[in-house]
Amino acid sequence: MRRAIRENSLSIAFLTIFLAALVGESIAGWRLYNQDQLEHGGKTIAYLRYLYSSDFGSGVLENWQSEYLQFLLYILATVWLVQKGSSESKDIGDEGGESDGEQRVGRYAGPNSPAWARVGGLRQAVYSNSLVLMMAAVFFGSWFGQSVTSWTQFNDDQREHREQAVGYTRYLQEPDFWNRTLQNWQSEFLAVGSMAIFAVYLRQRGSPESKPVGAAHEETSTSG
Repeated sequence: MRRAIRENSLSIAFLTIFLAALVGESIAGWRLYNQDQLEHGGKTIAYLRYLYSSDFGSGVLENWQSEYLQFLLYILATVWLVQKGSSESKDIGDEGGESDGEQRVGRYAGPNSPAWARVGGLRQAVYSNSLVLMMAAVFFGSWFGQSVTSWTQFNDDQREHREQAVGYTRYLQEPDFWNRTLQNWQSEFLAVGSMAIFAVYLRQRGSPESKPVGAAHEETSTSG
């Protein structure tokens, strides 16, 4: 058990932090929601009911879809684009999908390579892009969930103000939806772009996300 925890400590630590933050968000959101209801003469709801509400679902999924969009675009961009001096970048001139030998697929696969890396055809093509496909699936799934919960929340607000509710496709054209969406996207793009350039000149000793402390600024595709 101890060995399993140690070998998976990074994912376990972030899963634990995620769950703690999600529970904290749900409690804070529930209290804020009920506070707002009381201020406007509405009815409060129980905590478990809040977990099924569009208010909570929209808040959670807004952030999920922007985070997975960040990973999706970064994974794709680093196949073809480079940043001189970044540990997150390939060496200049190594852009592209690389050869079968470099990727250890087909006849170049080893005995411990994943099964779909050893075969050719569609299975290898799918597995070769499986990380991006998973990120895209989570992004589009959470984007759709966020759009539906935000639409429900928008129409609830419309009814409270005695205004007409709108259909789903009409809501996708509303400033409310794109304001919610783009305010998350822009922050993620800024974070990724700044990380790429900060890592050229700044260091964190012992982190694989950083170059060795003594590495030259122009040294590319190395980690500490």
